[in-house]
Amino acid sequence: MSTNDGTSLNFSRFTRALLKIGSVLIGVIGGTGLYHLDNLTLIEAVNPSTPWGYPSSPINICTLKSGTKVAFVARHGKHHDISPSTVPSRANIAALKSLGVRAIIAFSSVGSLREEIVPGHVAIPTQIIDRTKGVRPASFFDGTRVVAHAAFGDPFGMKLVQWLEAEVEKALRQQGNGVVLHKDKCIICMEGPQFSTRAESVMYRSWGADLINMSVLPEAKLAREAEISYAMIASATDYDSWRSHSEAVTTTQVIETLKANADIARHIAASVLEDLHLAAVQGDILSEEKGSMKYSIMPSHGERNEEDVKKLAYILPEYFSPNEVAN
Repeated sequence: MSTNDGTSLNFSRFTRALLKIGSVLIGVIGGTGLYHLDNLTLIEAVNPSTPWGYPSSPINICTLKSGTKVAFVARHGKHHDISPSTVPSRANIAALKSLGVRAIIAFSSVGSLREEIVPGHVAIPTQIIDRTKGVRPASFFDGTRVVAHAAFGDPFGMKLVQWLEAEVEKALRQQGNGVVLHKDKCIICMEGPQFSTRAESVMYRSWGADLINMSVLPEAKLAREAEISYAMIASATDYDSWRSHSEAVTTTQVIETLKANADIARHIAASVLEDLHLAAVQGDILSEEKGSMKYSIMPSHGERNEEDVKKLAYILPEYFSPNEVAN
């Protein structure tokens, strides 16, 4: 069995790796410009074959100084060779769930739709507007004969978000470079890979959107289906295209701020991951998602397809037994 980085990894090797590293509670998805984390020690790289394919990069299992484990995956691949529309999000989320991950911190570069969200600032969104075009698989249940309607009114894990707001603000204050954290913002997810037209950018502002990116969906939807708490830490790189007195956003502009933003993101990760693990173990910040799919799955009035059951058991073993063929 070949992996997408040219190495070979069969199920038994992945099983041995799982036994070696144990369960990993916190997962990190790195966005544009963030392909690794500092202050972490790599102990294992795994590349599991999920029912939805391989993740976009091998998942690095790292330890903090205390020994706390963190799983890191690069959303666009190790060499940024995967476009936003073709990121294997189902495989990424499923692979993290197979490692035991219950909370995902997703980092992303975003465009700002508000004057006060200056490029270089950080934001934690709480709402999403979907402007993808239906080309991205957005559900683990697609292609199966099982129907599920996950609640998505609050698309992020709000207990996790509220915890992060305080901790990220503290981390930025300690860094002392004047970076501002913007809270309770609405992010719009566009298809891409092209940037917005000026008319679209103005329209998005009129809808109440504050940020724009190409990555928050379907990640947030899939995390909800997998009962994983999900939050995004967004770093503004540009003003999109709504400012009539400025040039429209270009890749050159984005790249100019990426390095500084990636350094800020790594500082945030190094500052909060240890305490996040502790809060997750000792508190209830992950309690919203656990059990949330139990009443989202529509009752089956016929015989369940064994292949569907086996597939869905990969992400929801509580509700699907691999050997089940239920009526």
